Amino acid sequence: MQQSLQNKAANESSNLKLKANSTTASKSKDGWYVALFLGPSLLLLGIFVFYPMLKTFYLSMFLTNNVGKATTFVGFSNYLSLLKNPAYLSSLGATLIYVLAVSALTVIIGLLLAVAANQQLKGIKIFRTLFSSTMGVSVSVAAIFWLFVFNPSVGVLSQLSTALHLPVINWLTDPTFAMIAIIISTVWMNLGFTFLILFGALQAVPTSLYEAADIAGVSKTTQLFKITIPMISPTMFFVLIVTLIEAFKSFGLIDMMTAGGPNNATNLLVYRIYQDAFLNGNFAQASTESIILTVIIAIFTLIQFKLLGKRVNY
Repeated sequence: MQQSLQNKAANESSNLKLKANSTTASKSKDGWYVALFLGPSLLLLGIFVFYPMLKTFYLSMFLTNNVGKATTFVGFSNYLSLLKNPAYLSSLGATLIYVLAVSALTVIIGLLLAVAANQQLKGIKIFRTLFSSTMGVSVSVAAIFWLFVFNPSVGVLSQLSTALHLPVINWLTDPTFAMIAIIISTVWMNLGFTFLILFGALQAVPTSLYEAADIAGVSKTTQLFKITIPMISPTMFFVLIVTLIEAFKSFGLIDMMTAGGPNNATNLLVYRIYQDAFLNGNFAQASTESIILTVIIAIFTLIQFKLLGKRVNY
């Protein structure tokens, strides 16, 4: 009897060891799978994202020579001197005006176009295609198009002003109108993406809600604010964040249309970073500006999450 109990206990112990070994082998196998699938992505992120970020922060703490090699450690002196630089503060102010205007106009106009295109009207598919067509336009083509539109001699706007006996505006040489011209061009470029995303969200809103509102005699404006916007609020939240971040990173249109002028009126932060690094060879200052820009984008994104995230209906 005692021998039988000992044999049973030995068998149970052996089974437990086998299960433990099997579990360990399974976890080890899963670990290899995780490394196999995540390894390439983490490697690419490390090379092209994390290392450049760390290198940029490192250079911002030094003075550099013309080839970008760190020479003298200065700590946070680059940040302090930059925040006291009137030219940089002017670029920062211009950037904030540009970003807020582009973000607001892109989302508002994109929403209105999406609502209009969501109507069941004859020939509406043509307008849906036209509204989203800017997604297929490259930055260089868009810049050439708007350079022609804003040309003071042969541009469409100048010809229209002459026909209406109005003064011709030098859109790209006047500091005030140059910023307006860049904002208009950027909004036009971004509308295709914004319209398409918001239009897709509107397609998922149940038509029964609008039918019930029509029966109750609710106006279209009230339907927009009480039905449409709450139903697509997650998508609008996403579009607003993406649009704001992309506005901060705007470069192509500015480079081709105004090159930061006139009188640095359109010299936004990203373009200033490009000038300091690749035209002036001041890599330390450019690195400092990059870190500050990253912090600004992060702050604006967090503010959006705090203020708007609570109003999103999931």
